[in-house]
Amino acid sequence: MNLNKVFLIGRLTVDPQLRSTAGGQPVASFGLATNRVWTDKAGAKQESVEFHNIVVWGRQAEIASKFLIKGSLALIEGRLQTRAWDDKQGQKRRTTEIIAERIQLGPRPGGGGGSFAKPTPMSEPSASGPALEEIPTITVDEEIKSDDLPF
Repeated sequence: MNLNKVFLIGRLTVDPQLRSTAGGQPVASFGLATNRVWTDKAGAKQESVEFHNIVVWGRQAEIASKFLIKGSLALIEGRLQTRAWDDKQGQKRRTTEIIAERIQLGPRPGGGGGSFAKPTPMSEPSASGPALEEIPTITVDEEIKSDDLPF
């Protein structure tokens, strides 16, 4: 039995680039950064970053290019694929990419509600930086009734 499955949660390093194949199939590509944090033997906090190339096809490519921007948090489910080619100087090149089969959008960077559409130049964050969205606190002080459940 074989399995080629990847799950990544990270932040986009660039805005997705949407293109079309000669046959009209939409394809988007972007970079994703994932962090790993651990404590070494001396007790010091260590951190490393991995950069991944993501390729998305079809309708999901259009959605990614419309709703994802640099800095967006996203969950990518897909598979690894390695391509090889000869560059303009005749050198053999290889790259390994994640072919996304499913994308889940995270919260919009910079907070704010409403649409996930890319910001227009008028709505870019100020020089002081984007405002952080407050995380709501949920407290349950009363008993939950079965009539209140949506299922």
